[in-house]
Amino acid sequence: MTDNKNTAIEQIHALVIDVVTEQTCYAESDLILDAPMEEGLGIDSIILASIVSEIQKLFMFETRLNTGSFNTIQALLDICHNAMLSDAGVQKLAQLGLAAAPQAVCVSSQPEPEQRSTQAQTMRDFVADGSPDLFSKVRKFDQFYKNQAEQGNFWYGMPLSSRCENRATIYDGYQKKEREFLMFASNNYLGLANDPRVIKAICDATQKYGATNTGCRLIGGTNHLHLELEARLAAFKGREACIVFPSGYSANLGTISALTGPKDTVISDVYNHMSIQDGCKLSGAKRRIYKHNDMDSLEEVLKGCSESEGGKLIVADGVFSMHGNIVKLPEMVRLARKYQARILIDDAHSTGVLGATGSGTAEHFNLKHEVDLELGTMSKTLAGMGGFVCGDKEVIEYLRFYANSYVFAATIPANIAAGLIQCIDIIEKEPERISRLRQNADYLRSALQECGFNTGDSESAVIPVVIGDEAVAMAMGHQVRQQGMFCQTVVFPGVAVGDARLRISVLAQHTKEDLDSAIEILVNSAKTVKLPGFVA
Repeated sequence: MTDNKNTAIEQIHALVIDVVTEQTCYAESDLILDAPMEEGLGIDSIILASIVSEIQKLFMFETRLNTGSFNTIQALLDICHNAMLSDAGVQKLAQLGLAAAPQAVCVSSQPEPEQRSTQAQTMRDFVADGSPDLFSKVRKFDQFYKNQAEQGNFWYGMPLSSRCENRATIYDGYQKKEREFLMFASNNYLGLANDPRVIKAICDATQKYGATNTGCRLIGGTNHLHLELEARLAAFKGREACIVFPSGYSANLGTISALTGPKDTVISDVYNHMSIQDGCKLSGAKRRIYKHNDMDSLEEVLKGCSESEGGKLIVADGVFSMHGNIVKLPEMVRLARKYQARILIDDAHSTGVLGATGSGTAEHFNLKHEVDLELGTMSKTLAGMGGFVCGDKEVIEYLRFYANSYVFAATIPANIAAGLIQCIDIIEKEPERISRLRQNADYLRSALQECGFNTGDSESAVIPVVIGDEAVAMAMGHQVRQQGMFCQTVVFPGVAVGDARLRISVLAQHTKEDLDSAIEILVNSAKTVKLPGFVA
């Protein structure tokens, strides 16, 4: 009887592992069973939902499996073992042609999302529920969303009715009125989005060239301003050439999927932006995850795929968007050369922030020309829209014909290109903007740390206030907004469950009065929600 039970466990184990390896493209030998699936293995919410759906179909659980029920592969295995060795599970195993122990094992089942209290629910509970009705999770999320909105926790998408500067007028959906807020949720790091010179350049180009080009770059969509912008960006980065994409997201998607394929390996930091993760999935390349900014972990991964056929691409954010820390580029460059890998750095939150001239991460470390591809977005510091990739000319020309998100997508309008060119002019002529931004960020970060807040490893204009529990983070975010400060409350899928935080973006435009007011609001809010270490 024991042998029969052990056989069943082994077979269940094999089935679950088959699903996980198929959905994640990991080899079984690379799976760490007790590592967190998201932050440890880089299994994002979409892949996780696919795993749940496949296992639900395979084992036909009476109590539907959901993504909030487990956080490691081992926990998933335990759930499957327990459920399938119950009385009902024995019959299902027989239907699958597997051996099963005749005696049921008494287990406690995980409640479905709708059975859990709203306070215990997180966004992860609604990624997938294994239901044959595709919209089942939609209805469950709708109730959760309405409840959170009534409590003033879900403020996402509240519209501005003013320019987005150090202060902004926003419609408060909870108070049902427009209010002025201290703005700490903007990526307008150098204040260029409202500069009169930028606005005039956009208006003049609109009058001359119209609203948009209505086409892709290869077929009727190229204006001479696009070529000028690419030349200016290449010079700004100190590279041979540049290609401009419709967005930063499409730049990652198109570049990674064009350069890598099924025989190649993309090696990615676990906290990389979702656009990088989606580029990896679209490419079909093998994806290997290393621990966040851990160069020992990166080397272990590189060793593990040193004999793999095909090329290797290491991809990382320059500044990690939810953490504010900077990639350890010098050691990464050393490892890339040692193991013959290429490097792509996403400078979305580095451009205009890092480096003596603001050109980004490579300049910050005095490693210009040591990074193979430097990618960025123009919707943040550069105050426009679009994304770009700089590198060797032959690589950039290859992308023009093989990056689908460039070839088959309409380009940014010429008037936006005009505004972006003006932004580069201002950054180059007014370096004091960058100095002021760094001074503001250093001042706020140090003050928050002295007050007792956990700001993680932030080294940039992005400063997190790490809280952990999602419900507490929501309450904290609500209090902060009620007291007149607008910053992001980041929960799953922006960060892993259990790593919720407030995300504060510092601007060059912030005055000392703004920063001191923000500190006071954060301290008062922490006391109100009884954050550990803060007493009302």
